[in-house]
Amino acid sequence: MLFNSYEFILLFLPVTFVVFFTLGKLKCNKLATAWLVLASLFFYGWWDYHYVPLLLMSILFNYFVGKQIENRANKKAILVGGIAADLLLLGYFKYADFFISTVNDLSGSSLGLLNIVLPLGISFFTFTQIAYLVDVYRGIAKNISLLYYFEFVTIFPHLIAGPIISYKEMLPQFIRAETFAINHKNIAIGLAIFAIGLTKKVMIADNLAVWANIAFNNSENLTFLAAWIGAISYSLQLYFDFSGYSEMAIGLGLLFNLSLPMNFNSPYQATSIVDFWRRWHMTLGSWVKEYMYIPLGGNRHGELCKMRNLLVSMLLIGLWHGAGWTFVLWGGTHGLLLVINHQWRRFNIKLPHLVNWVMTFSCVVVCWVLFRAESIHEALNVLRCMTDIYHFGLPDKDFIWNNFGFLEQYGINFGQWIFSESLPRVLVTLSALMVLVVCVPNPLELRESQILFRHKALPILLGMLLGLSLLMCNVQNSEFLYFQF
Repeated sequence: MLFNSYEFILLFLPVTFVVFFTLGKLKCNKLATAWLVLASLFFYGWWDYHYVPLLLMSILFNYFVGKQIENRANKKAILVGGIAADLLLLGYFKYADFFISTVNDLSGSSLGLLNIVLPLGISFFTFTQIAYLVDVYRGIAKNISLLYYFEFVTIFPHLIAGPIISYKEMLPQFIRAETFAINHKNIAIGLAIFAIGLTKKVMIADNLAVWANIAFNNSENLTFLAAWIGAISYSLQLYFDFSGYSEMAIGLGLLFNLSLPMNFNSPYQATSIVDFWRRWHMTLGSWVKEYMYIPLGGNRHGELCKMRNLLVSMLLIGLWHGAGWTFVLWGGTHGLLLVINHQWRRFNIKLPHLVNWVMTFSCVVVCWVLFRAESIHEALNVLRCMTDIYHFGLPDKDFIWNNFGFLEQYGINFGQWIFSESLPRVLVTLSALMVLVVCVPNPLELRESQILFRHKALPILLGMLLGLSLLMCNVQNSEFLYFQF
C-alpha cells in the first residue's frame, strides 16, 4: 500500500487512527498496540500477502535470539549466529541472482537465475533487527514483551522504506501513557509534514521522473546539455522522492504520538562530501557508523585504517542499496571521495563557500548517474556525454543555425533535442527546484518551532498543497524509488 494512494489516505489511515485512539481512550493500551501491529501487517501484506509469513518468522526469530542473548552465557556466539541468519536471509532474496549472474559473466557458464521477487522493506527490517541484537548484546536494549517488539519492527510509517529506527529510542515512546491520547498539536504538525512530503512526491518527483527516464533511456544518443539535464533531473527526483517519503513517515508517526528520527537534513546544501553524508539518509549512515565502522576500528588505529574502514563502510552502503555493480561502484566512488575529503582537511586549505558547494553537488550528481543507470555501460555513456562539450545540443535548430552555425566549423555539433518540453521551461523548472533545495529551510523544523501556529496563512497554504496533491495521487500513484532497495 502506497502512502500516496487513496486507499491509504482515505481508508487505511483514518480507520487505523480512530480505532487506535478509541482503544486508548478506553485505557486498553495493549489492545491498541495490538491493533496497530495488525494494521501494520495488513499494510505490509497489501502489496503481496505471501511475504507476511516471512516477516513474521524474521520477527519471531530475532526476538527469540535476543532473549537468548539476554539469558545465556555464550552471548557472542548467539549474536554472531543471529546476525549470520539475518544476513543469509537478506542475501538469498536480494543477492542470489546477482551472485549467479556474476559467476556466469566471469566463467562463461549459463547457470539459471532464480528470479526471486524481493520482499518489500527487507533491507530496512533486517538492518533494524540486527541493530536490536547488537544493542541487546551491549546491554543497552532490553525487551519487555513480544507485542512491543512486533510494534517496533512493523510500525507502518517506517516498515517499507525507513527511516531505520532504534529499539532503545522507540520503546519508551511505545509504552508511555501519552502515546494513546490524541494530541492536537502533534496532529497539526504531523499533517503539515505529511502534506509537504506528499507534495514532494506527487507534484515534483514524479514529474521529474519523465525527464530523467528520457535521458537514461537514450544514453547512447545524448548531447552534453541533455545528459546534464537528465542527471540533475534524477538527482532532484531521488531527493524529492525519498525525502518526501521520509517526511510522510515522520508526519504519520506524529499522528500516533511517535517521534521518528530525521533522515534528511537538506543534503544538497552540503559543502563537502563528509557534510553530504551527515545529511543524506542519516539513519542508514548512523547505522553503518554504529554497527560497522566503529566495530571495524573507526579512527582509533591510525589514518590508514580509518580510510580503509571508510571505504569498506561505503561499499556496504552501495551494496545495501542494490544487487548490482553500479551500486558497488557508486558506494566505492563515494568512499574514495570521502577519503579525499578527509585528506584535504588535513591541509586546512579554505575555499569560498560557493566553490565548495559547486564541487560537492557536481560530485554527487555524477555519482547519481552510477546509481540510476541499469548497467555500467549505460552509466559510462551518460558520463561520456556529460563531458562532450562539442556535442552540446540545443532545441531550436533554425535559431542556432542562424546565430551560431559558424561554430560547427570548430567541431561543435548541436545535436537533437530529445525532451518534449521547451528548453526555457526545463531550465527554469530545474533552476527553481535547485533554489528550493539549496535555500529553503528543512520542513522538519516544524517539529521544533512554533511557526505553524504563529502564521495563520501557513496552515491554509499547506491545506491547499494537500488538496492538490490528493488530486495528483489519482494521476501518478507511483511507487517510491526506495521500495526497490
